[in-house]
Amino acid sequence: MSKEIKKPGTVRETVDSIIVAFVIAMIIRTFLVQAYKIPTGSMLDTLLVGDHILVSKVAYLFSDPEVDDVIVFKYPLDPSMDYIKRVVGAPGDKIEIVNKRIVRNGETVVSDFTKFNSAIIYPPDVSTRDNVNEFTVPENTYFVLGDNRDSSFDSRFWGLVDKELVVGEALMIYWSWGQGEESKVRLDRVGKLIK
Repeated sequence: MSKEIKKPGTVRETVDSIIVAFVIAMIIRTFLVQAYKIPTGSMLDTLLVGDHILVSKVAYLFSDPEVDDVIVFKYPLDPSMDYIKRVVGAPGDKIEIVNKRIVRNGETVVSDFTKFNSAIIYPPDVSTRDNVNEFTVPENTYFVLGDNRDSSFDSRFWGLVDKELVVGEALMIYWSWGQGEESKVRLDRVGKLIK
């Protein structure tokens, strides 16, 4: 019995396969999931510099971001840049910051993910980093902060994020590579869900 031998694909078949793979990848990237690399320490210790994350672009198709979601959005002052922060105030929430502590709807917020690296507390006439007068978050906007509160450039400085600027919700870390002296793969972070 003879076996049929398949000849290698033609150049056209190879090019067609590459084009189809590219189109599928672009559809996934445009509509479903996008990969990002964390470049700064504003979300320490939730996200480390060198973490590579996946962001769901469909997470908010039928719902809105909620308090404590970690979101990627277009930076309001320069939409060509993407930022990642945690939602601290959703539409209708009354937000105040008193000596670094978030007060939401009259209750002081206690969270495990918040980090402070400075004992200095600036009065409101010096900086909005540690004290913000009470305000109500308007409809279709979000008050967002980095988890590394003393080292984050966020809503305290440049204002609220419009819903239309939200790209998606951060889902998981798919790769992590340390920086500087810690320049190595951090396998313990691979596959970690972002909460």
